[in-house]
Parts: sequence; C-alpha cells; structure tokens
Amino acid sequence: MKFSISSSELLKQIQIASGAIAPNPVLPILEDFLFKIEDKKLTIGATDLETSIATTIDVLADDNFSVAVPARILLDTLKALPPQPITFTVDDSNWGIEITSSYGKYKLAGENGEDFPEIPAPDSVQTVKLNSQYLLDAINHTVFATSSDELRPTMTGVYFQLDMNKLTCVATDAHKLVKYTTHQLAGEVGTTFIVPKKALNLLKNALPANDGVTMSFNKANAFFSFGGMSLVCRLIDGRYPDYNAVIPVDNPNNMLANRADFQNSLKRIAIYANKTTNQVVLDISDKSLTISAQDLDFSNEATEQMACTYEGNAMKIAFNARFLAEMLGVLSSDEVKMEFSSPSKAGILTPIEEEDKKREILMLVMPVMLNN
Repeated sequence: MKFSISSSELLKQIQIASGAIAPNPVLPILEDFLFKIEDKKLTIGATDLETSIATTIDVLADDNFSVAVPARILLDTLKALPPQPITFTVDDSNWGIEITSSYGKYKLAGENGEDFPEIPAPDSVQTVKLNSQYLLDAINHTVFATSSDELRPTMTGVYFQLDMNKLTCVATDAHKLVKYTTHQLAGEVGTTFIVPKKALNLLKNALPANDGVTMSFNKANAFFSFGGMSLVCRLIDGRYPDYNAVIPVDNPNNMLANRADFQNSLKRIAIYANKTTNQVVLDISDKSLTISAQDLDFSNEATEQMACTYEGNAMKIAFNARFLAEMLGVLSSDEVKMEFSSPSKAGILTPIEEEDKKREILMLVMPVMLNN
C-alpha cells in the first residue's frame, strides 16, 4: 500500500492538524496522525478527544487504506526536507511505514488506523454560514479575553449567541470583557453555546482569509468546515454569566484618543508600575490625558502627558496597564473612545471606525483601586 505527495503540501496540512494533538495524550495512539486514503484522496486527522481536525488533499495512491503515523517524527522529517515529491509505503502486516525521498529512505513504526478514535460526525445539527473574515475577526477580538481559571469553565471559552442574521461573541475573565457583533450571518437559527479557547486558536491558524465557513452545532459539539478542512470541538457545558449586567449604561464622561499613542504610552509607563497590580493612573481633563505609575517598593515612578478630546468632569481612574494595552493592541482603528461613569465603575473602550465594517466592538475593563 503506497501513496505519493508533495512534501511541502503535506507539511502545511499536518502543521495545522498537529495543533489538535495534546502534549500528554491519554492514549498513545493520540500522538499520531490518522492517514486515511480513499479514492486518491488523503484525509489527515488528529484529535485530543475534545478537539479534532481533519483535512483532505489529493494524492497519487494505489489502494484505499488507513494508518496511524507518529506525528512528531513525521513533522521533524518534513521540516528538514526541501520541497519534493515523497512516497509512503505501508506494510499492512506490521504497519511499518517507509518514506522515500530523493535523498533516501526513512522507516518508522505506524499503527493500525482502525484503532484510531473516531472523529465525531455532524448529527442532528443546526447550520449557519458566514464569511471566514468575520469569524476570524470575532476570534481575534475575543479569544484573548477568555479566562484561564478552570474553576470557572464557562469563562474559559467564547460565548456564541446566534440570532437569525446576527452573531454576537463574548469573552470575559471578570477583569476585562469583549463583545463583538456582526450581522453577516446566513441562517435562521436562534441559539447560544460556548466554544473552548483551544478550538478557536486552531481555527484562527487554519481559516482562509476570505472564504465561506459552514458552522454546525448540536448540544454536544460544534463543527466548522471550510475548503478541504473541518474542525470539531466539544462545547463547554454550563450557563454563561449575564454579561449585560456588568456593562454600565450611563457613562457621561467621554474621551477620544489616538489608539497607537495611547497604547505605546501605557507600555512605557507600565515599566514603572507595581509588578503585582500593573496599576496605571489616568488623570483626564479637557484636552489632556496624564498617565502615571509608581512602584513604592522600588521608588520607581513615571509620568507622561498626551493630547485627547474629553467631555465630562475631570477624572482620575486607575487600570491594570497590561489589560488596557492588550485591548488596544487588538483594535485596528486609528482612534478609540473611552467612556466612564465613575472611578469605581468599569471603563468602556470602543474603536472609532473610519468606515462601516459591518461589526460592532465593545470592550470593558474593570478599574483597580487607586493607591493613596
């Protein structure tokens, strides 16, 4: 049993699929890729039993068969080979694999593909479609705000809210929150579910720039398919927090500032902040924003002033510089708007878009108590 394929094309596909493989899998065969040949098409599968990726490419093959191929040694071999045609020969008596390149032969021990866990197939699903650019945009703007606290599992994923043609994605770790909305969904579905962070990071690396994505889901899993690739993930079970309850609605104090200048100033000032709290103080008045930080333990302090447009009462409010700089780094607009109600309530950050990008982005960051 054998097949031939371009080494560079295979490397590209298995690098994406390898993201689904866990560092310490519960079963030894989960350290492998599943190679399944059917009608001169190779489907490459990888799974950690929670998240699975399958991608299909054309090959020259003489038979239909499946074999489990050790992932790490295959990846390392292909990375070390210049682009060229290579041939895989599989011995079905012991699942030994021989790879032939223009340089020589490489032998590795495979396993029976029949022993590889089955990747879930869509069953009793609802389906919607959207352009990959909007899904990528939603992931890029939300996944960084998810929590790493396993004691609150619902907050370790992104909350998807589908309402006919509207998709809302929300992520929070209780210190910051991001709500991303787009009306570019095609489907007649109203539902909610929570997608794990790992699956979304894999999607981020695999999604094409401007292509159609089919998104299907049932009570247990979400299925994303695009091009010759599909990703399946087990949904996070649980009730997502009522995020609307924490978004302040009355915010009479509004500041407009250059996004890049604001972010760069925060990064510089944060160097001098207390390393535990990362606290920076924003002192805002008409046309002027003063950003300062101090670390009393080491007698470090820094102050910078920048121009802004401000409407409201003069205010002094403190934030975690890392959170604020991270949120500004995800946005792409030239200018941003920050809204405040009081120094003890969350600040709201939104981009000032130059044109209608068919999306709405709201970011919220909790203040930290001012050091007196």
